[in-house]
Amino acid sequence: MSDLEVKPEPAPLPADASPAEVMRHRLRTRAGRALYLLRQRTVESVFGIIKSVLGFRQFRLRGRAKVALEWTLVCPAYNLKRLHRLEAGLKLAGAG
Repeated sequence: MSDLEVKPEPAPLPADASPAEVMRHRLRTRAGRALYLLRQRTVESVFGIIKSVLGFRQFRLRGRAKVALEWTLVCPAYNLKRLHRLEAGLKLAGAG
């Protein structure tokens, strides 16, 4: 089936459905698919960039305080990289 086809809404789940079944059912509904698409546009892409472009795939330190510190270093690194790219784009466009 194509994603462009109009699909009927799935039947309701039984009350004893597992969490995996609930999620599968939610993604089959129109509202669930629309909500999941919103995640791709907002937050998910940032984590993907941090993982693939910055190469940050795991924390090097142990303990909540140290992990929080490490994350506070990763976030400004992402923001600085983004600002640099935006500034370069403005210069190319002749606005800078």
